[in-house]
Amino acid sequence: MSSPKGSRAQKMRLPILTQKGALEVPSPTEKDWSKDDEKDYVFKDPDQEVDSLPQPYRMINKLVNLLFDKSWEIIEERDTSREAELRRVQPTMYPPVIESKLNKMPNCMAISQDYVFIGEAKGFSIYNLYDAKRIYVWEKLKVDVTSICATDLENEILITTVDEMGIVRLFYFSKDGLFLIRAINEVDDSSKQTTCLKMGISQGGDFAAFLLQGAGEIWLDVYKLPKESWLKEVEHPQTGTNPKKKVGQAHPNTLDLTVSENLEMDVDICFRGDVKLSLPVHIVKIKPPKPVTGSTFKSPLEAVAKLEGCSGLGSGQNHFIKDSQWEQQRAIFSASYAKYLDGECEEQPLSTATFHFLLPSCMTTMPAEAQSPSGAARVLGVHWTGSHSFFLYPLNRALKDPEGVWPCAAPITASQLSYSCSHLVLACEDGVLTLWDLADGLPLGVVALPEGCFCQSIHFLKHFLVHKGQNMYPEGPVTSRMKCVVLCTDASLHLVEAKRTHGPTTRVLVERPEKHLDEALCAVAPIPALPGMVLTFSRNGSVRLLDVAVPQTVCAFAPPRPYRLAAPWEPTFVVSLHHPYFLLRGDSPDETATTDQAKDTPHSVFYFNFEAYPLLENIARNHTIPRTDLVGDTAFARVLPLEKRCEDFLRMRFQKLENEVKEQEPWTRLQKCALLLQREHPEEYLAAATGSREGWRQAGFTPGGPAVQTRQQNAAAQ
Repeated sequence: MSSPKGSRAQKMRLPILTQKGALEVPSPTEKDWSKDDEKDYVFKDPDQEVDSLPQPYRMINKLVNLLFDKSWEIIEERDTSREAELRRVQPTMYPPVIESKLNKMPNCMAISQDYVFIGEAKGFSIYNLYDAKRIYVWEKLKVDVTSICATDLENEILITTVDEMGIVRLFYFSKDGLFLIRAINEVDDSSKQTTCLKMGISQGGDFAAFLLQGAGEIWLDVYKLPKESWLKEVEHPQTGTNPKKKVGQAHPNTLDLTVSENLEMDVDICFRGDVKLSLPVHIVKIKPPKPVTGSTFKSPLEAVAKLEGCSGLGSGQNHFIKDSQWEQQRAIFSASYAKYLDGECEEQPLSTATFHFLLPSCMTTMPAEAQSPSGAARVLGVHWTGSHSFFLYPLNRALKDPEGVWPCAAPITASQLSYSCSHLVLACEDGVLTLWDLADGLPLGVVALPEGCFCQSIHFLKHFLVHKGQNMYPEGPVTSRMKCVVLCTDASLHLVEAKRTHGPTTRVLVERPEKHLDEALCAVAPIPALPGMVLTFSRNGSVRLLDVAVPQTVCAFAPPRPYRLAAPWEPTFVVSLHHPYFLLRGDSPDETATTDQAKDTPHSVFYFNFEAYPLLENIARNHTIPRTDLVGDTAFARVLPLEKRCEDFLRMRFQKLENEVKEQEPWTRLQKCALLLQREHPEEYLAAATGSREGWRQAGFTPGGPAVQTRQQNAAAQ
């Protein structure tokens, strides 16, 4: 460290005032001098002008100062965030009404009718929806159940499970017991074992499809389910059965948290392994479309002759493009985009399929001889990863090639079918959504998401109206209108609306979080019991109810402390389609437990009943409005079918004429009624005119009067 030499008095110097900026010659007149001259000077230590730290201490000093500056910025940012959080209006937080404590970790859940099915280690359990009491436990596996699905078959339930080994099993659950139908892909030779990646059951349980993978290949197996035979075989089994008691139902009426210890209910349900039910019938095996290669056809007529009717038309397989043309186009493309193709091509993963069971409609017409039960699925719609086409396969006959193909401008990344199977949405990788009205066989339009937004998942909403400030479901079916919410990859949420008379529109419901990244949405679930409401799950573990009509948060739900969501980015929950319930899994906050201790860690499933909360009770109980209360509502009139709109218009017109007639004098009223009757119903008018009265004669409405003669003359002239 350097310092000036001299006496101690020279070293101890007082601070001096130094003018800021460049020095200037002051003005000769005093009035031009700055009045705030004190602000133009700063204190400066003269020793600092001389003293300087040597290296490396000077660098250390800079780093320490930088560290302090950065720390102070972080402190200020946290204080600002804390103040903003305190200023934010926190939604009302509702606790669960029932806590069901489990000895095993629940991996998946499903709801059908009044039962809850929870997949866990070595099998699954069946619980009552209203009081969370356990009805039956099936534990006959050595691995965990990772996926479970429950399909309503009127009075019975079809249960489909997938375990860790990828083996899918079908169960038939009724009041007489639980029946194992079949393990679809289980084989004795483990080297030939296939894995189920995805499963799907049609509405009503007539068909089932399973996406299987094995030996480096992937395919889709479709089965016909003999549910009529199952019903007869259960009612008249080969072995004797004891009469079973019916499951009781208990409805919670208080907000006090009820803890269920999973005691067995007084219900005699057992596993009927001795009864063999009819096996599903395999219909067709669908493989991914082959890559388009050069054609071997010598003429276009030969390529057209290869088609069986219209099957496969539009798939791109039967064409007249030679290998040399493909090579030429590939060379042109590579030369044009050489700077973008320098990297090595990554190995493409196996293509996966997304499929939907479509009901009979104008867009899925079938031959007259191919009859199917009313309400049963008739067509299977499939799209594969990286494919531009949506393929349609008939379910009443086995065809290797699709019977119909819907091409898109870009590869399809996501799709969703509405609950009523009347609307379909196809999302492409360029952010464009194609909306289809399957019932009328017309496209509702094409809409693009905002720039930078790409579809992650699609969720349909049952059409609702805002009546007197409350979301309501109109009574009866609504045609040519649809609403859905789209969760994008950037965690933004959008509402897409479409109707036949106007093009589709999009509206942002939740913006992408810029500062609070932990508030990013990771899952969305519509609530059928609450019109226009969706559940949103954030990465910070918060669960909120969003009203899409406003949009704003209505309330929030959370398990009691110290429970938390184990994986907030992938929550385990299920929403009932026909009851005002949703279930949420909560785990103990002990994160330091080992793998062996994790099995003994207590887990709970929390039951939330919307009718038990003050803000939602009225909405959940009274969410449907009759058509008679919406006759004068113009917004509701536009969603009615044309025939219904005409009928309502004529009824209102006749009521208006009747009211006008009642306000007239008696004889004037009689004349108008006669004119109205003569114009609208001439036969009834002639019949009434034959019974002459004095008033009718005075008005000229006698059988031989001028009014009748005029009517007869007009009829003869015509």
